[in-house]
Amino acid sequence: MASRALRIYAGPRARQYIQKHGLGPQDVSVIPGAAGGPKGLVLGPLDRFVFGEWLPRSRQPVHLVGASIGAWRMATACLDDAVPAFERLERDYIAQDYELEPGRKTPTARHVSERFAQNLEAFFGGRLAQVLDHPRYRLHIVTSRGRHLLSREHRVGTPLGYLGAYLANGVHRRALGAWLERVVFSSGPDPQALSLPFDDSDFRTRQVHLTADNFHAALQASCSIPFLLQAVHDIPGAPRGAYWDGGITDYHLHLDYAAAHPRGLVLYPHFQKAVVPGWLDKGLKWRHKPTGFLDRTVVLAPNPEWIKGLPNGKLPDRNDFVRYGNDAQARIKAWSIAVQESRRLADEFSEWLHGGSERDVMPL
Repeated sequence: MASRALRIYAGPRARQYIQKHGLGPQDVSVIPGAAGGPKGLVLGPLDRFVFGEWLPRSRQPVHLVGASIGAWRMATACLDDAVPAFERLERDYIAQDYELEPGRKTPTARHVSERFAQNLEAFFGGRLAQVLDHPRYRLHIVTSRGRHLLSREHRVGTPLGYLGAYLANGVHRRALGAWLERVVFSSGPDPQALSLPFDDSDFRTRQVHLTADNFHAALQASCSIPFLLQAVHDIPGAPRGAYWDGGITDYHLHLDYAAAHPRGLVLYPHFQKAVVPGWLDKGLKWRHKPTGFLDRTVVLAPNPEWIKGLPNGKLPDRNDFVRYGNDAQARIKAWSIAVQESRRLADEFSEWLHGGSERDVMPL
């Protein structure tokens, strides 16, 4: 018998709620979208089910919080035609390919940034009002703004700055705030009435109104992995400086949702059980444990046993660009198979909603 593809985890208060009331679309107040590059591809079918079928059965406002590829996913959810838009995002992401200069194994950061900007414009061009003025969804794009040596991108200063950030983060996560701060671009009709769906006292944070003037720059910044893409400088309406991938400060958005939303639940389609705080925490296993921040969070994640049956026995990841080298068609085939198989995640979540047991929900 094949392993179940989906596992459902929940924080203690979320489990208690599900045991008493089950899980309905009206219970959801926040949906996060993690950084993680190609790993997020397997969440496409879940995104289409949640935003295309399930969540529209309710009417409450929902906050969508995203970093990096998660920010693009959450922005896509705000489009009028979200399901075909998610399908396009999936196709475009799988098909991406870059020209290599002679003697290079990877494309230049400038080339990737230019292509990325073009893709953003093609994807959201003419449709920004759908995202920014959505009647139900409030979009929050997370970016990382450099400070001190990281305040401007520089071929010497930037590597030194990230070395300092790495060392500071190893001592204490808050110390990372000396080098990088979290800047969240939030949509909403009134810039004076913006609110975050999480308590921001855990880390140095600023909030900026998300508008048509800064949307593309903010989303590109949130996806700008240091050294692989160029930083985005001086985003309109935001403090001057260099902005990078939101996953550096908030890799998996391990944020204090419980304090800000004591009643609603956080539904988190994720590519693994662990919700890692920052990108620099990936190797710090003691920071991968759940905290009270996630007490009201429900994580939908692929079963590790199911993952072993995917091409190469793993989720798609950025290393595949190196693994397959110039054989883009082989990479595209492997990623396409993983995405096709991931339809089981959405199917099994739907089945659980229609007749599953609360005993299927495991502790986060």
